[in-house]
Amino acid sequence: MKIDWQEFAFVGVIVVMVALIATVLLFSIMEMPVYGEVTNPTNNYVTRRYVDMGSIESGGSNLVANVVLDYRGYDTLLETTVIFTAVMSIMVLWGVKKE
Repeated sequence: MKIDWQEFAFVGVIVVMVALIATVLLFSIMEMPVYGEVTNPTNNYVTRRYVDMGSIESGGSNLVANVVLDYRGYDTLLETTVIFTAVMSIMVLWGVKKE
């Protein structure tokens, strides 16, 4: 019986990588704050700043539009780009013809 050392090394590297990623994820989860606590950083300053300073910093009167367009503008732009790329990829793969 002959052992293919390349395949054995490849599987070994994959196992080590999966174990390393799982370890990092588990340590990250252990450092997260308890979900729903009032003292969490996400419940302290971000929403209060959006509500208090939103109209002053962005100049708009609509709070939702201020958050989406001013504070989260790059995030919204990247989400739109991802959706556009996905739709274009599907159209190319399906072979949609322009009529």
